[in-house]
Amino acid sequence: MDAGISCRETEKRMNRLGLSMGKVKAIFVSHEHTDHIAGIPVLAKKYGLPVYITQGTLQNGGLQLAPELVIPFQAYEAVRIGGISVSAFPKFHDAFDPHSFIVSSSTVRVGVFTDIGKPCAHLINHFQHCHAAFLETNYDEEMLMNGRYPPSLKNRIRGGHGHLSNMQALELFKLHRPSFMSHLFLAHLSKDNNNPQLVKDLFDQHTSTTSIVVASRFEETAVYHIQSSGEMLAEIKRPAEPVAPAFVLSKPRRRSNDQQLSLF
Repeated sequence: MDAGISCRETEKRMNRLGLSMGKVKAIFVSHEHTDHIAGIPVLAKKYGLPVYITQGTLQNGGLQLAPELVIPFQAYEAVRIGGISVSAFPKFHDAFDPHSFIVSSSTVRVGVFTDIGKPCAHLINHFQHCHAAFLETNYDEEMLMNGRYPPSLKNRIRGGHGHLSNMQALELFKLHRPSFMSHLFLAHLSKDNNNPQLVKDLFDQHTSTTSIVVASRFEETAVYHIQSSGEMLAEIKRPAEPVAPAFVLSKPRRRSNDQQLSLF
């Protein structure tokens, strides 16, 4: 899911985990901001990886990819990669055609939910079906407002098409966490506007059954094995709420605030 760090750094992190790039079969792209796509051209070319990406994201991101490696996807249409299924759904973020993802086996679902301006019915609905999830906790409200960012960037981050705060993510977790969610990975933390220990302590106060793990922006996260609780996977039905609208851009926007996302 995305590749914002370099090919070399990705390889280093995989190697330190004892994983081979040969295990990677595809790249799915959530949106076109540089911190999510910078490593894709080299990774895709070197390993011959198909890149699943919407046409709008491809055009606005300026990615130079071999045509045979580009595969479009549609929201709510599952893509099979070996024994797993990947399904996308739209989200609120200041990109052209942004999506979040659900990765499923026959018995387990893992969600990848970052770069979200605000929780919508689509996010809530998918979160309720996850055995584990990466959830954005980008900023602490007080740290952001008292920090060095200019007002325009502060407003962008908290303006509904930017990022989730610690408290927004916590409310989603408290109200909609399924009883069988074993792990929650707090992700996409701002270097300037958040603190890993602060956000972990915040979430730990509200659960004793879900393991809270902060995914570091500086190094790979350990490998975790997510197991089913034994129940059949319930169908995720599409909410009646309209699909989150695309954020209209007057020109390609490739910068995000200072985040890098590495889901290892």
